[in-house]
Formats: sequence, structure tokens, C-alpha cells
Amino acid sequence: MDPLLKRAALPSSTVAARSGHSHPIALVVVTYNSAAVLPGLLDSLETGLEGIDRYEIIVVDNASRDTSVALARAHPIGIKVIETGRNAGYAAGINAAIATIAPDTDVLVLNPDVRLQPGCVLALSRRLSDTSIGMVAPKVLNEDGTIAHSLRREPSLLTIWSDALLGTKLAAKLGVGEIVASSDLYQSGGVVDWATGAALAISSGARQTVGDWDETFFLYSEEVDYMERVRKAGMGVVYEARASAVHFGGEYHENTYLSGLMTSNRIRYFRRHHSAFATVLFRLGIIVGETMRITLGPGHRAALYAALFSAAGSQTAPTV
Repeated sequence: MDPLLKRAALPSSTVAARSGHSHPIALVVVTYNSAAVLPGLLDSLETGLEGIDRYEIIVVDNASRDTSVALARAHPIGIKVIETGRNAGYAAGINAAIATIAPDTDVLVLNPDVRLQPGCVLALSRRLSDTSIGMVAPKVLNEDGTIAHSLRREPSLLTIWSDALLGTKLAAKLGVGEIVASSDLYQSGGVVDWATGAALAISSGARQTVGDWDETFFLYSEEVDYMERVRKAGMGVVYEARASAVHFGGEYHENTYLSGLMTSNRIRYFRRHHSAFATVLFRLGIIVGETMRITLGPGHRAALYAALFSAAGSQTAPTV
């Protein structure tokens, strides 16, 4: 048995009684040139894991050119490091980690720019003990402590055109955009369509039923696809307001490659579930919205270009 699986000799009944969960959990972090943010995440894990007896921590590195691997190996919390040898993408990194863990192990996928708050993992794990729940998303906080609108509706023609014509903030406030802005839901928790992938807990049952993450997305929309498959399998995706994590993300706003990739993958995902005609209208909604906002920054221009010209499935590994 892997020495990183903490207190694995404890009887499962004892662990369940003590902490309210019955399965061990693996924390999976995919890194790519993440040395600037990874230490903060690793330092937060001790308090984030409070109350959890059986866990392992896996860092999967996608051929970083910085010191990400060395930092992970040197951290005193004890980490299994997997080096893929290539920039394989986020989904591929998750799959590489999951391939090494036992079938009865729950998984918590974390971005390296996340900081877990005390007791976060236990709150997520307790929700996963309900076999009707396949995935749990925590409350995500911005760097200033405000609640991030991390919850989303399934992409549709209504959401894309509402966001385009009204703007994402107003569409969210009116309850017609892709972003969910319900203050009650963020405060109390509940069932959702999907949540952004900075921190996502997955039950062992969902993993065994749904299988691997789709590596063709490379980055962005892989979490939308996975949560749709979990829901389709009859398991719930829920938001747990009692678990929280701080996220320092948002790189795609400044990175034109990532803005374009996100847009291309949004269209690819929608195409999988809708007709060619509906996909044309979805793409047109993006084009209209980004054209209206083209002066607001290079990210909008990159998204417009991707909506106009990108071919489905044409992706290359980013070198940024």
C-alpha cells in the first residue's frame, strides 16, 4: 500500500464514525509551470485536511520548465509526484493520477492556485458519502474574501444570447445567463448544473461509472463535459457552502491563447449535444457578444477570432 495513504490501517468503520466519511480521498493537483502558486496550495493542505484520516496527495506535472516538481517533492506534507513528460493537458493529468489510486477512493481535483480553508475536504467528503451525489463543488472565494460566482447553468441558446446582449453581470442577475448569481444558493448550497473546475470533489462511485475525463478538450470545458456525464448517469452535482477555498485564477482574461481556447472548447462542447443549426446560432451568439466588447481588451478579440475561425478539435498545447 502506498505509504502516502495516511493511517490506512484504521478500520473503515472507525474512520467513518470519527470524521463522517467512509472512503479515503486523493487530492489531485495538475501543474504546468506552477512554481509561483503551488507552495501556497501545499501549505494550505494541512488545515484543509483537518478531520480526514485517510488521504493521499498527488501532483501530476505536465513537463514544467520551472521548479514545480522540485517544490512538490520537497514539501513536508508528503506528495506522490507523477511526471507525464509532456504538456498533456488538464484532463490528461487528472487521468494519470486517477489511474494510480484504488477504485474506492474519492478524488478532490485542485488547481495549483487554490488555497483550501480549514475543514474544506471533510465538508466535501461528507457530502460524497451520499451515494446519490456524484460531485461536490466548494464555495470559491476571491482573493479579497468575496464569494466568486463559480456556479454555472448548462450552456444553451438562452444563456449565450442573454450574456451577449445583456452582458454577463446583468444576465446573471436576471437568472438567464450562464453564470449563476443566486445569493441564496451561494449561502446555503444546493444542486447545480456545473461549477468551475478550480476545486471539484468526485465520488468513487461517479469515477467508476463515468470513467476518464475527456482529454480532447485539453483545457477548459472538460469539467462541463464531466459533470454533464455525471448528471446523465443519474448522480447529482451539488454546491457545498460549508466547504470553502480561495482561488487566485483568471489567467485567461490576460492570455489571448487561453481566451481563444476557452471559446473554441465552449463551441465544441455545445456541438456535441445539439444540432448543427443550433450550434451555428450558439457560435453567432458568441460572435455578437465579443464584437460588442471588442474594445475592452485582447481577450475579447481573441475570443471573437476563435468563434469566427477556429475549427472544431484543432488544438495545440500552449507554450505560455
